[in-house]
Amino acid sequence: MSVLNRAEIRTPVLVTGVAGFIGYFVAERLLAEGFDVVGFDNVNDYYDVSLKEARLARLAGRKGYRLVRADLADRAAVEKVFADHRPELVVHLAAQAGVRHSLSHPHEYASSNLVGTLNVLEGCRHHGARHLVFASSSSVYGANTTLPFSVRDNVDHPVSLYAATKKSNELMAHAYSHLYGIPTTGLRFFTVYGPFGRPDMAAFIFTRRIFAGEPIEVYNHGRMQRDFTYIDDIVEGVYRTLLRVPQGDPSWDGAAPDPSTSRAPYRLYNIGNHRPVELAHFIEVLERVIGRKAEKVMLPLQPGDVVATSADVADLGRDTGFEPATPIEVGLERFVRWYRDYYRI
Repeated sequence: MSVLNRAEIRTPVLVTGVAGFIGYFVAERLLAEGFDVVGFDNVNDYYDVSLKEARLARLAGRKGYRLVRADLADRAAVEKVFADHRPELVVHLAAQAGVRHSLSHPHEYASSNLVGTLNVLEGCRHHGARHLVFASSSSVYGANTTLPFSVRDNVDHPVSLYAATKKSNELMAHAYSHLYGIPTTGLRFFTVYGPFGRPDMAAFIFTRRIFAGEPIEVYNHGRMQRDFTYIDDIVEGVYRTLLRVPQGDPSWDGAAPDPSTSRAPYRLYNIGNHRPVELAHFIEVLERVIGRKAEKVMLPLQPGDVVATSADVADLGRDTGFEPATPIEVGLERFVRWYRDYYRI
């Protein structure tokens, strides 16, 4: 693994999904560190477009930043952004998100997550990218039940199409690393939350309904566990891995293959808080921060959901010197403070 110096990078960093939750904060961090950034996003209506536009408005006019509004599945548009800017570093965060949405809109996932990622890989291949960091997901662990989840685990049993596309992205990236020597790093994110977060995620849904005096739906009767990870920790992990370019592991053994490494310049990491929280406790903390009790509707586990997630982040800590550590009490307080201010409650 080689560590890049900021002065070595002479072209803008391409950030796909820049209007999204993680993409916006990654772009903010890169600009703060002195990088130029080209953001790429189709600003689709999967959730409230005004929230995406608000994120983009905070980036607009920043020195060294420009935005390309286009669809990742548009091959010509992706080819053009690579040809125009020749990014040495690429942070590929754009994707059609949502486990439950994939049950009813499967073709959106093939278009965005599979075709879109292929277009990014082709751009990296033909325009000399030095490192591609791409978003995977804890959902790839699927039917696995051994906790914490390790990047060395077999992940061949996804339980949603969304998860299957994310596993496919990992395989596609490895193939391009193997065939063309493109250094790629996949990051498996664990239940990200925080200010400007996604409205389809638990923190946002529960907060909105509690303030509105509406009941919240609590799946698996609150006995689900999630490795809730605060946005600042995610961004720190993305930034540190971006500057650490993987190299092939000469000791990699095809007779006992480690899924997280390769003879190719390829690496996988978990980015999670590695302190899973039961959903019932998550709601209790949120109620305490908001200062109101929630009316709860207890429901069974939903199709595509898993009972628990927990991240083994030892490899991330060893290679980058960083492990996520923001407690849920701190993260939710910051989120609710943002929510009150943004929606003027």
